[in-house]
Amino acid sequence: MIKKSFSALALVLIGAFSQAQEIKFQEYDLPNGMHVILHQDNKAPVVTTAVMYHVGAKDELANRTGFAHFFEHLLFEGTPNIKRGEWMKIVAANGGTNNANTTDDRTYYYETFPSNNEQLGLWMEAERLTHPVINQIGVDTQDKVVKEEKRRSYDNRPYGNILTAIKEGLFKKHPYKNTTIGKMKDIDSAKLEEFKTFFKKYYVPNNATLVVAGDINIKQTKEWVSDYFSTIPKGEPIVRNFPKEDPITKETEITYYDPNIQIPAYLYTYRTPSDKTRDAKVLDMISSYLSNGKSSVLYKKLVDNEKKALAVQAINLGEEDYSIFAFFAIPMGQTSEATLRTDIDAEVKKLQTDLISEEDYQKLQNQFENQFVNSNSSIQGIASSLATYHVLQGDTNLINKEIDIYRGITREDIRDVAKKYLNSNQRVIINYLPEKK
Repeated sequence: MIKKSFSALALVLIGAFSQAQEIKFQEYDLPNGMHVILHQDNKAPVVTTAVMYHVGAKDELANRTGFAHFFEHLLFEGTPNIKRGEWMKIVAANGGTNNANTTDDRTYYYETFPSNNEQLGLWMEAERLTHPVINQIGVDTQDKVVKEEKRRSYDNRPYGNILTAIKEGLFKKHPYKNTTIGKMKDIDSAKLEEFKTFFKKYYVPNNATLVVAGDINIKQTKEWVSDYFSTIPKGEPIVRNFPKEDPITKETEITYYDPNIQIPAYLYTYRTPSDKTRDAKVLDMISSYLSNGKSSVLYKKLVDNEKKALAVQAINLGEEDYSIFAFFAIPMGQTSEATLRTDIDAEVKKLQTDLISEEDYQKLQNQFENQFVNSNSSIQGIASSLATYHVLQGDTNLINKEIDIYRGITREDIRDVAKKYLNSNQRVIINYLPEKK
């Protein structure tokens, strides 16, 4: 009773705190279609200027994979007004930091400066969009950089190509079958004009969302945004018509070999609905219940108590068109794949049949309340969330409302969603094995 009362009290206190953290913002469109989101927070003298382009790996041609990620690097090469190699130096010299990242669905660039350099951040992002230098020198330079990243993070890293195996198993038609970093042969065989064509199609204001967050003056910021971005010509509308995947109705099994491992891994993978759906949020909670932390169901059973696995995890990877739910397990000693599968399936069956305990449910709610608060604990985090909710979810105010979706998920929802998506006839088993000698 004491533990249960404490959990309920903690939920109330955290809920009250998160309500107090409402993120206020203004949003509007420029005449050229660029979406602008402004968030004023004058508590600290910093400002983040960020642009999210609605272009990712899924937008690439079949034989030109890796383009979206390549541009994440290429667009730091400079402009007519920023000499090659000077981008990072300008940022650092003005007390700032910057970075970029790419997913299957979008590409994101940002700078964080002391607030007296807000105008500099806006100018730099406008430069990037208006007239980046895309030439053979830059392509050749970034080709080497990306190849090294691929070697370090994927090809030479133990278990580094697990996502490659998952995508190849789950997707046959949709471009999610390709990885974000792509195939280096596609980049190597591309002509310079193809890079310019990709930029012209996707790096246009009507495919971009600008976020300015932090210690700003709204009126002044709007004037600068208009000065730097409103005259950039609008691009052609982007039409997406990706092929739909056939439902998975029969369990299949594939094998993938990794020369960098000595111990196999086994994956049980499911294609699930878009991250925009409520069911995707329920699957988030299911993954947390099963494997978030040492007190989670699968960790306690397979790693801690029965010593059958070195590692076990349930992952929900949300994406714009489809999502991925995957169980990942590395066996301990002579534990067989069949044993791991049977034990994982048994826990899934419990979810599909019985309601989780009220105590476990309150624990889940507390975890998601904490995640919500922490995701908006910095100006950089707020800027990223604002852009993501607008571009990928279609509702910027989910930065405040999404937690209510999780709060509304019931124990019955958890049971029903597990029963709907996590069945053996809906999955692909992946045997991720050491390469044969």
